[in-house]
Amino acid sequence: MQEDKHYMNFWMLVALVSGNMVGSGIFLLPSGLAKFGSISILAWVFTALGSTALALVFCSFSRLVPKVDGGPYIYVRVGLGRFLGFQSGFGYWASLWVGNCAIAIAMVGYMSYFFPALNNYVIAGGSAIGIIWLLTFFNMLGARSVGWLQVITMIAKSLPLLFIIVVGMWYIHPQFYTGFNISGQANFDAFSSAASLTLWAFIGLESAAVTASRVKNPAKTIPLATLTGVLIAAFIYIASSVVIMGMVPAINLQNSNAPFALAAAEILGPNGSMVIAVAAVIACLGTLNGWVMLTAVVSQSIAKSRLFPAIFAIENKHGAPVFSLLLSAVLMTILLLMTMSKSLVAQFNLIILMAVLAALIPYFYTAIANILVIKAQNPQTRIYHASVIIAILACAYSLWTIVGSGKEVVYYGMILFFLGTPIYAAAEWINTAKPIKRKSMF
Repeated sequence: MQEDKHYMNFWMLVALVSGNMVGSGIFLLPSGLAKFGSISILAWVFTALGSTALALVFCSFSRLVPKVDGGPYIYVRVGLGRFLGFQSGFGYWASLWVGNCAIAIAMVGYMSYFFPALNNYVIAGGSAIGIIWLLTFFNMLGARSVGWLQVITMIAKSLPLLFIIVVGMWYIHPQFYTGFNISGQANFDAFSSAASLTLWAFIGLESAAVTASRVKNPAKTIPLATLTGVLIAAFIYIASSVVIMGMVPAINLQNSNAPFALAAAEILGPNGSMVIAVAAVIACLGTLNGWVMLTAVVSQSIAKSRLFPAIFAIENKHGAPVFSLLLSAVLMTILLLMTMSKSLVAQFNLIILMAVLAALIPYFYTAIANILVIKAQNPQTRIYHASVIIAILACAYSLWTIVGSGKEVVYYGMILFFLGTPIYAAAEWINTAKPIKRKSMF
């Protein structure tokens, strides 16, 4: 029973999935969507359906390939081969540690509400680096410690959000919904643009599948936790957006950097902004905690296939991949140091968009791989046919979102993917037949 300390339970996985999805973005998205009008509500529903199809693909794979870490990396490798598996894993890994930098910066930005000195970009960058290293060392305590923090932060950040959703319904002004499409674009273009924004909110739906070896009975627990987490996140996103759009005029939302603070201030007065600032800091803390773990687990999984150096696979006595955690923290530190210069902000934003695309391509590969793996089993049952249809829909949705990312993002994102090819070739060149031994670093 001692080994149970290294495993995450069902609710920890639910908190990991929903916590990784409901992060800093929820506090800003209502502003970004206000320029489209109430058509953005349809975009939320469409994105939730597409993300649910992707979640079902990961649920299917968690039963077909249980107890193996890596998520998109291992699933694509099983279905499409070693090279595309590595390409997916490399791109997904890069997207994680780059994206973590943005979460850390967002967290510091919310903290500046209480500590004005953080408005200095050098102090802010140093604080973001400190937060990353703090959570890196915390992750060395093992998956179960990470899981407990996810549960605590998910509860803490959900309470004020649920408060606004429930109480805010009494402050809704129906006339604020009358502007169906105020963007000036055609309905389809406005819908597509809004859906592209809402998609970023659902990145992280694969979180439970990535940590399969740290879950007891993963074939049963991961699918249920994944769907539960996605549905919780979808409810929070859609309900909060609907309520806030009905509470605050669209013009005010468009010009606000803190849309939830506007809603909270209308309900609670001036103290409402403070409540939302605290919730935002907690949201970033929980999200970053979960993503730090996933970043290390993905690189560890690639190492177990001998496509990353064996040192990535070494674990400490708590089952945490120490070197993978440390290297990810070093890479994030370097990137944050680079972005302390104001002249690099635009470049950093482009890198973030590339990172999101790098996560979407593995989704696309995973959906295709799922079709092939299901076909190989050839059970010819109703569940079989339903699973294939869902995978096809997830594949189409993923492709649509990639195309909708824009030419520049796709261009630079593909360069990022191509950079992994020489690494794969070098790994195959020096690869030996020696198995990787799991041993303790500390």
